[in-house]
Amino acid sequence: MELRFLGGARTVTGSRFLLVTERARVLVDCGMFQGSPNESVRNRIPLGFNPARVDAILLTHAHLDHCGLLPIAVREGYRGPIRATRATIELATLVLRDSGRLHEEFAKREARWERRNPDRAVEDDRREAEHYETAIEAAIEHAAPALDPEADLRAQPPELIIDLDAPLYTEREAEAVLPQFRPLDYEQETEVAPGIHATFFDDSPERLIVFSGDLGRPGTPIIRDPTRLAAADYVIVESTYGGREHEPEEEARRILAATVRMVAVSNGVLLVPSFAIGRTQEVVWELDRLIERGEIPLLPLFLDSPMASAASDIYRRHSELFDEQTRQLLHDGQKPLDYPKQMVTRTTRQSKAIATAKRPYMIVASNGMLTGGRVVAHLRTLVSDPDATILFVGYQGEGTLGAHLQRGAPTVKVNGQVLPVRCRTRSISGFSAHADESELLDWLRGFVTDRAPGGPGGPRRVFLVHGDPEAQDVLEPKVRDLGVDVYRPYWHERVPLD
Repeated sequence: MELRFLGGARTVTGSRFLLVTERARVLVDCGMFQGSPNESVRNRIPLGFNPARVDAILLTHAHLDHCGLLPIAVREGYRGPIRATRATIELATLVLRDSGRLHEEFAKREARWERRNPDRAVEDDRREAEHYETAIEAAIEHAAPALDPEADLRAQPPELIIDLDAPLYTEREAEAVLPQFRPLDYEQETEVAPGIHATFFDDSPERLIVFSGDLGRPGTPIIRDPTRLAAADYVIVESTYGGREHEPEEEARRILAATVRMVAVSNGVLLVPSFAIGRTQEVVWELDRLIERGEIPLLPLFLDSPMASAASDIYRRHSELFDEQTRQLLHDGQKPLDYPKQMVTRTTRQSKAIATAKRPYMIVASNGMLTGGRVVAHLRTLVSDPDATILFVGYQGEGTLGAHLQRGAPTVKVNGQVLPVRCRTRSISGFSAHADESELLDWLRGFVTDRAPGGPGGPRRVFLVHGDPEAQDVLEPKVRDLGVDVYRPYWHERVPLD
């Protein structure tokens, strides 16, 4: 048995892990790399396995960096089931359709730009090619000696041209994934491939492998808290917030309330870049509670993300997954996923019209790292406005526009235009969907409490994934102090599981 780390290895995105036994091959997640160009170009690299030979795919959740390359796996020959919970399937359907459409739109926009700027397009293509070659070299560097990472490239027909400006996949190719989804109930063990059983909770005499996915935070609203597990042979755990602690919940709410009040007093605009699934619903939930307690004025709120609106509808259909507080609010006749004065913008025309609305007001728009989506148009309008405030409520990947703004960049480049930064910026980490360092360690501690390291039920090894090297540098010795072996795999590395 071996585990192949085909994504999420020393990076925060692109989660993709292939479990190989003598009898079966199971892929856990098939995510897209996101962030800077040298990260996102990795999506163009061959998957690192033959999809036609995979028996099953398991999807931990519906974020794009966990499901975004499913259309490529299906396009290249995967015909088996894609298993996930019912709620995850509904959300992933929404995410994949939107992703395919956006890739087509981005490609058309790039083609128009190249026609208008032929000289700059040559230099742009050269940089993209360099990023691609660097990614190929990274895939080769840490692959097993028996693996030839360029074999997939050489096996392509002779007319192959790698067009880095073409859509990664289309909306039609995203649609082709949907018939292969198969629901998997919580707490129900299912044989997903010969000899491989999957469940959220398992206590098996065979080798038990636990994948954390994005490990949530205890005490956050709407969704139930992460399950604390106690047995595993191997643990593959995310490390996004290694070396960092989130603000206490009350401090996060205080910052949010103070920011809204500041925007109201200055007659300004609050722009909240937010991912459509999870973060948007939580921000709206917190704003609704602040209004309920009278801590903020009732400013108009524009929800400028059709996907976020559709995701909220899916949330409402799966109240069985809500925590006790949210269920009680619903029982009392309240609407915790709705803000009293919210306006949902569904069309591009409605989105553009927000700029003419009477101030003060708030905008929540996707995506959360300012790497695309409607939020970029709002940023272009507001970044030089001293009465505007940009509030970051989630992780900003290295090299992204959001990360540069957080660090105080004096200027930004948006769609080729250099703009001075005159707006205010604020950040809240307390609304992150990812566990911070203390919460990661506490969850891992459940595997070793009252167990001898390496003994029955104790993890033989913990693999740190889904994190930048700097975060893993800090987290690794602290995990080792729990009494377990720790390893940080490289991209495309194969690791035998004894």
